[in-house]
Amino acid sequence: MVTATPAAPAPPTRPATSDRGRRHRPGETSGLLFVLPFMIVFAVFMVWPVIAGLVNSFFNKSLAGKPSQFLGLANWRELFGDPAVWQSLGNTALFTLLSTPLLVVTGLAMALLAHRARRLGWLLRFSYFAPFVLPATVVSLIWVWLYQPEFGLFNSWIEALGGSAVPWLTTEGVAMVAIVVATTWWTVGFNFLLYLAALQQIPRDLYEAASLDGASARQQLWHITLPQLRRTTGLIVVLQVLASLRVFDQVYLMTEGGPNSTTRPVLQYIYETGFTSFRLGYASAISYLLFVIILLLAVFQLRLTVRNRSEP
Repeated sequence: MVTATPAAPAPPTRPATSDRGRRHRPGETSGLLFVLPFMIVFAVFMVWPVIAGLVNSFFNKSLAGKPSQFLGLANWRELFGDPAVWQSLGNTALFTLLSTPLLVVTGLAMALLAHRARRLGWLLRFSYFAPFVLPATVVSLIWVWLYQPEFGLFNSWIEALGGSAVPWLTTEGVAMVAIVVATTWWTVGFNFLLYLAALQQIPRDLYEAASLDGASARQQLWHITLPQLRRTTGLIVVLQVLASLRVFDQVYLMTEGGPNSTTRPVLQYIYETGFTSFRLGYASAISYLLFVIILLLAVFQLRLTVRNRSEP
């Protein structure tokens, strides 16, 4: 007798959905509605100014109400032959070279002290980070008073030791160093905070094993702490270089770019060209030159950081 075997049940079929239904899901639509206000604000205040600035660099657009005229590459040709542009770029580069190593090393030293301190750790954290929250006007006013030639604190110390007063902010070669010192006091708290957070992520087992092997505190610093902070240091260097290239506030408030334009950064020259000389088109061309320089440096540092991460 032959018995028929029951057929295997057919696999459940999913309800057919059209491509149109997949593209327009209710969740996706609501997500786009949440993002739309930000995209509008971003386009109005970020994308459009960037495009408008590039367009203005080809015109003789002025804030004085004069009619605009297309100049082609005339602003760019004038830019490359303007000695004031290259002097201001050189001042900006000098400030970056002086401030970046100082801010990185000082931030690391402060983080190491605060991380090792037990009872006074909270006080060090507060005192190190407190200047960072001050506005530029307050910081500049404080340091202008400290640098006063007649009754400033620094000159009073120098005169008490038998020296003569130094005009810190009106002497070429000294004014830039004075601004770098003030900037370090003001902004080093951010680097300190990043380093402190990275130090707290280092496993204690590494230090305990090194102590059992007889490693000194100096050897632990060089062979454990600094290698573990390599990525954080790379991030801080990138952020610090980009921030130093955009220096403006403290320089303008403390020296106004003097003496003899030896401290005037490129952002101040852009501001003076656009809002004092009313040459908005020429100022736009200079700003795009700075934009290209910052972009190239950012790409270079990013590639360098990626290469260091890929190394064992």
